[in-house]
Order: sequence, then structure tokens, then C-alpha cells
Amino acid sequence: MNKIIKLFTLLPVLAILFTACSPDDFMLGTVDVKPEELVEGIAFKIEHDANNPNIVYLKSLMDPKYTPHWVHPQGSSQDQVVTLKIPFAGTYTVRFGVMTRGGIVYGEDVRFEVEDMYADFISDPLWSKLAGGAGQEKTWYLDLDEKALSRYFLGPLYFYGTDDSWATVTEGKTVEGDVWNWQPDYKGNSWLMTAADFGTMTFSLKGGAFVKVDHKTIASRGIENGNYMIDTENHTMRIQGATPLHDSNRDGVVIDWGDIRIMSLTENTMQLAVLRDPALSGEGACLLVYNYISKDYRDNWTPGETVEPEPQLPEGWQDDVSQTVSKTIKWVLSPQTPFNWANLDGSLMNASWTSPETYADWTGFNAAAAAGYANFSLTLNSDDNSATYVAPDGTTEKGTYTLDEKGVYTFDGFKPDFVISGGWVTFATTDANQWRITSIEKDAAGKVTGMWVGRRDPVKPEYMVYKLIPQSGSAPADPMAAWKKALVGKTFTPDVNWFIDWINFDFTGGWTSASTFGTDFTSNGWVWNEKTQAIAESATLKFEADGAGIKVTLKQDVYDAGGAVAETGKTITGKVVIDPDKPSMKFEFPLTDYTGSAGGWLNKDNPKGANWTKALELNEWIFVPHGGSSLSNIDTNGFWLGVVANAVAGGDTKDELLIFHYVKK
Repeated sequence: MNKIIKLFTLLPVLAILFTACSPDDFMLGTVDVKPEELVEGIAFKIEHDANNPNIVYLKSLMDPKYTPHWVHPQGSSQDQVVTLKIPFAGTYTVRFGVMTRGGIVYGEDVRFEVEDMYADFISDPLWSKLAGGAGQEKTWYLDLDEKALSRYFLGPLYFYGTDDSWATVTEGKTVEGDVWNWQPDYKGNSWLMTAADFGTMTFSLKGGAFVKVDHKTIASRGIENGNYMIDTENHTMRIQGATPLHDSNRDGVVIDWGDIRIMSLTENTMQLAVLRDPALSGEGACLLVYNYISKDYRDNWTPGETVEPEPQLPEGWQDDVSQTVSKTIKWVLSPQTPFNWANLDGSLMNASWTSPETYADWTGFNAAAAAGYANFSLTLNSDDNSATYVAPDGTTEKGTYTLDEKGVYTFDGFKPDFVISGGWVTFATTDANQWRITSIEKDAAGKVTGMWVGRRDPVKPEYMVYKLIPQSGSAPADPMAAWKKALVGKTFTPDVNWFIDWINFDFTGGWTSASTFGTDFTSNGWVWNEKTQAIAESATLKFEADGAGIKVTLKQDVYDAGGAVAETGKTITGKVVIDPDKPSMKFEFPLTDYTGSAGGWLNKDNPKGANWTKALELNEWIFVPHGGSSLSNIDTNGFWLGVVANAVAGGDTKDELLIFHYVKK
């Protein structure tokens, strides 16, 4: 779909790395920081490890309210303390800056020396996969040649959200933020770049970490010789003196070609990402992910059968869409997000389309358009596989349907077909009168709130998809059944690895992860230290049946303001009232008290709750779906409880929730 390119002009331009996701007191400094103040020894320091001088520590000396911005030999970082593991002798450069309300202010570059080589630092598999190992070199090609052939990937260039990384691409983790992808096949999207011999990129470990790039399609660059460094823990790379192999179309849309994220790397394939600058490109910020294959793979490749990705539906999806109490479900088309396009794995191409106002103008869809299909419904009875189709004009047709193990609906006796918007966006099945379920959406309690169904494009590797919303079906006799099943008889404790996060009122956003806290008491020392961890490890929430309701017992060690233990194993029990519509959990007492630790300022109640979208009382906590957690997977993912940290209605500059993660003990 050629019009999909316009998606990137519509994506929101994010502020640099989490500026809307941290508490105000620790987010931004003032505008009066000057470059000449950001000098070594005053604003920051560079230290070599006493036992291994190839380990170098970069430490901010600024007030913690200033977010650091480091540009260093292994990439960039915003941590208060950065640990560099430099394998090769040489002179290296560091630039230190801080985020202020007037933007990022940088000081002058500072150099430091590493005198000897330390071979252990290039023993990580990433080094050998990239360059072949110590004393070796390895050549890579962009996965597109002059014959328009891509040998491994769908094409030479993919597009990802600014919060995507090795974690989302290689490890398959779900994270919050600007996370999406579009993986265009070159055959159907040749406008991406002109097929050509783009040249080669050779990474060497012969006497140092050197890179040579032969840009055959960018005459102004020609042959570039530089050096590089890998951060194996964060999966980033820094290249100096050269730029990764890329197309001429986008040569001028990236500010720093040397600041690279490694999205994936195997013996034969590699994906490197750089940030597309919105000011230079005139399009939204996103990651340009270039796809490479090794020389050995290219030389020995033979055509073979390609295995396409498929939508991965959640366990038990058949019951989700067919129900077990009521066999009849009436589906309607979403008035907010009725259509989109999806990749073959089911991921939405236009993730920013979340309401009529956010749809691209070329779709013709707006709030008024929803009235045109308001009378449509599709009622499916899984008991006898009967179906009733009501068209927008009220015409009713009856028929039957089947649903196979891959989530493919096949209809008989009727064929949906009507215009949604713009005179050309059509709600329709395939020529074979089929839809495939590409994804299923659930609420915090695990209840289905929407189902995306799609028709495969006959040429391109994509689906046009439609969001159906369930409108009927008998509710369980006890509306609290799902909550009781998830909570009663179980004990939960604060998660010391993914302790807290900050998100928006609509549950989007977030900047921490499952590895942010743990034993790292430096990076987030303003909230997480040994005492914070000790209190969290001592605390438990035990849920028990209490007649028709639920009671909960909080147990924790209590510290005084000086950090000394005041009471071991303090216990309090009371009722918890659950409102599944908000959803929220109202306790009869405050929750874990972190007094005496770096997190002493953290909420134990919800004083700003009245300013949330649905008013909350003092000890009422929002039950938040975050990081893939819900009632249905509480045993493995735990749950999040949130308080209102900032609210525009309360006079703050933004709407923000502070959320606490609890996991099963």
C-alpha cells in the first residue's frame, strides 16, 4: 500500500528518551546551565577501575534532578553512572551534557587514555559474530543487490519505533512506549531505494576495532575508514570516522550515523538502527533499521522456500472469541479505530491511530464517519455456527461460518461489503469470503475488548484489518469471580527488579524495565537503594476470602526516618473493595511504607486520586495493565497498582500515574 509511507509523517515526535516519564523532581533542571560549567572534575568525572584500567567509569557530579546525556566510545546514555569496558589501547573521547528545560546543554569533548589491550572484552559472541573474532575481519552487504534481490530479509530497510531495541526485536520482549514496526517487502515497495550494488562494510579486529565502508552509491562518502566499539550489555555500537552502509535517499536525515543500536546479530544476518531526525527528514522520529547479510551467506545463498511470519494469538483464544457461558456474541465495528493495516505477524502498521482525530487525512476517516456504519453488526453463535449479518442500511442476512485452528473465519450465505470512509476504505472479506484473526485485545481482567480481523493483500505481505468489539454475551453470575480466582489464596510482594514505573492516564508510556532496579543502587539512587530493596523484600500482600468479599493482610518491616528498623514484621489486615469498571482496589489502610530509604517519598496512599479520570478515594489504587500483565496471567506477570502522581485537573503540567509492581511470592 503506497499510502502507508505517509504513516511516518503522522507519528508523534517524542521528546528525547523519557522526558515525560519521570517524576518532576528528577526530570529536568533549569535553563541556567552553561557549557563552560560542564567540565571534568566539577560536573562529571572519568575514572579507571583500580583493578582493571580497561574498565572506565563516567560519573555525573550534577544534582540528580539533571538527566545526564553522555556521548561516549560505546554509544550514548542517560545514566548517572556509565561503565565502559574498553578492550583496545587508544585515546577516546567523551562528551557530557545535561537536559534542561531549555534543551540539552553539552560541554567540550574530553579525552582519556587506555594503555593496554584486554582481550577478555572481545570474547563476547557479539564481537565474533560481527567481525569474526580476534585477529579476524568480516564483510557485510546491505540485503539488496543490483538485481533487486533480497536474500534473507523482506527488504533492505525496516522502520521501528524509537523505543524498540535488541530487547523487542531479538528477545521478543513487550515494552511500553513508542514501539511498533513496519517491515516492507522490497518487491511491493521499490520506492524505498533504487536497487544497486551498495558496496561493502568490513569490521576488523586486527590490532584494534576498525571498520572500512565502501559506499558505492554515495559518491560524497566513497571509502570511509574508521573505528568502532560495541557495548555488549546494552547492544549498542559507536562508529567514528565512518558511517554504516546505507542508501543515498536517507543520507541527510540522520544527525549521528555513528550512534547505532544493534537490533539483531547472528553469524549471517545483522540489523543496525539509527535515529531518523524529524527536522532533517520532515517526517516523524523513528528508527531506520538497515538489514545486512554476511559475505559468506551471500556467496553461498541459494533460493529456497521462505517461511512467512504469522499472527500469534494468545493461549485459549478460541474460548475468548466464542465464550463458554454465552455462545452468542454480537460484534460491531469500532467507532474509534475501525481499520488499519497490519504486518504478517499481526502487528499494526499505524500504531498511532488511536482515535478518529489521529487517523491520516488521506483515509477520510473522522468522528462523523462512524455514524455511517453504526447500524452494522455481526452476530456469531458458536453452538451451531450460525451467523446474522446486519448491513449499515439495516439489510439482514443469515448464514453460517467456520473458524479453523489458525483463526481463519470462513462465511457462507452473506458477504460483508460496505464503505467505511473516504469513498475507498472498504469493510470486506477476501474473495474466498474469509477473515483471519490477527490479534485480540483484553482489559485488565483478561476480558476480550476487541478483535482485529483482516484480509490478506493478494500481492503485498500485509493485511487490511478491522477492529470488532463484542457487544453482548452473558456475564458470569458473580462479577467478582475473575478477581477472586486471580487473587484469593495468593501472596504477592513488591518486584525488586521492576519496582516502579511512570505512565500516562491512558496507561501508555513507561521508561523502566524488568532489569532497571535489582542490585543497581546507583543509576536510580534517588528512589532505589539497599534500604528500599530491604523494605520491598520484607513486604507482602496476602489475599484471602472474606465471606462474599476479599480481605488482605499487609506485612512489612518498618524503618524510622534515620533508616533504622523500628518494627519487624508489622502486620495489618482489612477489607479490599474492587471496582472492576475503573478498575481499582480500595484498601482499608495505606500500603507499603518506604520511610527510611531513598524511596521514602513514594506514595503509600493516593492523595491526588480525585483528579484521575474517575475519582478515587485516599486508599483506592488503580489496577493497571502494564508490561503485558492482567488478571489472567497474574501468577506469572503479577499486577501493577497506581496512584496519581500528577494531574492537570489538580494544577500540574501533565497527567501521570506512579505505578508499583507486585509479583507472586
